[in-house]
Amino acid sequence: MNSESNPPTQQDGSHSLSTGDDESDSPCIGICTTLYDEICQGCGRTLNEVSNWVFFSDEEKASVWKRIREDGTAMRFQRQLKENKPT
Repeated sequence: MNSESNPPTQQDGSHSLSTGDDESDSPCIGICTTLYDEICQGCGRTLNEVSNWVFFSDEEKASVWKRIREDGTAMRFQRQLKENKPT
């Protein structure tokens, strides 16, 4: 198979464990740490949000995504900034 015939698709990685996987609806990036507070440093969710994510409605998930994107301090977003930084 030729790479020219199948160019890679551009994805923002905002829904995955590894950048580029838009199939997952979870902000988890597999780096789970809550130093000194109840916010995961990897994804930006609270412990309650992490543990109950599978029970959340689409609206609840969208609300969490909105908040963590606006905050932008979780490793998920810092990593994306580095990966998307022009060279």
